[in-house]
This record gives sequence, structure tokens and C-alpha cells, in this order.
Amino acid sequence: MGLIVGIVFVAVFSVVALLFAASGAGSAKQDREMLARLDSALAIGKSKSDMSDLLVDVRKSELLSTIPWVDKVLRQVEITPRLRRLLYQADLKWTVGGLLMMCFVAFVLPGYLVYLRTSNIFFALAIGAAFGFGPIGWVMFKRGKRMSKFEEGLPEALDLICSALRVGHSLNSALGLVTRECPDPVGTEFRVCFDEQNYGLELKTALENLTNRVPVQDLRIVVTGILIQKESGGNLAEVLEKAAEVIRERFRLKRQVMTHTAQGRLTGLILTLLPVVLGCALYFVNPTMMSLLWTREIGIKLLYAAGIMIVIGGLIIRKIVNMDM
Repeated sequence: MGLIVGIVFVAVFSVVALLFAASGAGSAKQDREMLARLDSALAIGKSKSDMSDLLVDVRKSELLSTIPWVDKVLRQVEITPRLRRLLYQADLKWTVGGLLMMCFVAFVLPGYLVYLRTSNIFFALAIGAAFGFGPIGWVMFKRGKRMSKFEEGLPEALDLICSALRVGHSLNSALGLVTRECPDPVGTEFRVCFDEQNYGLELKTALENLTNRVPVQDLRIVVTGILIQKESGGNLAEVLEKAAEVIRERFRLKRQVMTHTAQGRLTGLILTLLPVVLGCALYFVNPTMMSLLWTREIGIKLLYAAGIMIVIGGLIIRKIVNMDM
């Protein structure tokens, strides 16, 4: 009986000892890894080759494409950062590789179909280029809508900041209030600025990053006023209140200008689309007659001339009705 009790005691003691040893080994391993990372960060007694395996990259890494070799190639192209910024400003979850692939497909398919129909390589390339620019045009349209929405929401955000400053909050706390109360895109962009300050960036750097992400003239004026006030002093709440009033007056004037130029913009749109729509309608009514435009040399020259004149006329009308505010 005593032998059995002794065996059970030894077995239980061994199991408990193994469990403690395993937990201690795990914690010791974690401690060693943490010390190794600290040593690599402080470069204590480590050569450059030894540190290469211990360094931890904490920078943000964004995929330009889900295909590895395409992502590697795009990182070496200078236009890639501009396209990535456009996608961010448009609030689209596309990658740069996906955008370029859509442009390529939109260029190849219509161009190939037009070439099969007309056997004219230059006309096919022109049509393919027009369709290939479609995805980028959509990104620019979404970007413009988002920037306009930011401009509309900026005065309300400035009012919140002024109210928070008047009751005794700091500027950082006022920015935090904007991130909680204002909808996208104002709240989203100010949240990034707020987080950058909390992570250690200076106020000037965080605000400059904000103006780079949102290239809006009104926001640049506000940021300039904040930075000047930080250097020279003064009543920041009064400065932001005046800026919000100026922005609202600009919006009122802009709406008035849009009302007076509505007829001109509609006329330009109709005159630009009318030849294209009328040509397609005549083709469906009498394909034989309209096919003379791309089956004969004189017809092709007329198509080129008509396309160039339509583009020039549209740009001239756009220049007339668009006013810088």
C-alpha cells in the first residue's frame, strides 16, 4: 500500500514539475525574444549582419497588387504613388494594380472590337484610349465628390473646434471631438490627424499630412491660420470662426455662380453628346449609309476631324462656364 502511494506521489509531482517547467520555458523564451529585440533596437554588441534577422518593421505596408511580381514592379514606377493617392482620396478599396488592369481591359476589348469592324488601327486605338481612360475618370469623379463633401462639412467641424476651445479644451481634444461627431470624410481625415499626434508626430507635421491627403484650398487656409497662431499667439477660436464664416460665404457665392452658368453647362453637354448619339441612332436606322464613314478614306478623315472639333469645343465651353472660386 505504501509503495502504491509513493508511486502516485512521484507521478503527480513529476507531472506538476513538467507543467511548471514548460510554462517557465515559454515565458523564458518570450523574455529572451523581447531582450533580443531590445538589443537589436539599441544596437548593443550586435553587428549589422546579426541585427538583420532581429529588426522589426513597424512601417505601414500597402499592397499595390495581390500578385507579388506585379506589386514589386509597381513599387518601382514613379506614377504609382500618385495613383495610390488618388484611390485613397476617392475612398476606393482598389489596388493600383487592379486599376491599371481595368484600364488595360477597357482599352483592349473596345479597341479590338472596333478594329474587327472597321479594320482601321488608328481609329481602334482612339476608341480604345477613350474607353481605357474610363476607370481613371471614375476615380477622378469619386475623388471630386468626396472632396466636395469634405468642403461642405468643414465649416461644421470648425464650429465644433471653436466651441471646444471656448469651454477650455485643448486643440488636440477639439480634434478628437471632430473625429467622434463629424461624418465621413471630415471625421475620417481628422481622425488620422488626431492619431498621428497621439503617436508622436508634431502638430505641424500632422496638419501638413492632412493637407496632402485632402488638397482643399479652404483646409489649407485653416491649417495656415492654426500654425500662425501657434507661433505668434492669439485667439484661435476667433480665427477659426472667421475662417468658417469665409468658407460659408464662398459656398453661397459658388452656388450662385453655378445657378447662373447652369444653362451654359447644359448646352455644352448637349452639343458634345449630340453628334455621338445622333451617329449611333443613324447607324441603327441605316447601317449601310453610316458605314461609309469608316469604310472609305474620306469618311475616316471626317471622323478624325469631327472628333477633334468635338473635344476642342467641349473644352472651350468648359473653360467659359467654369470659374475659379
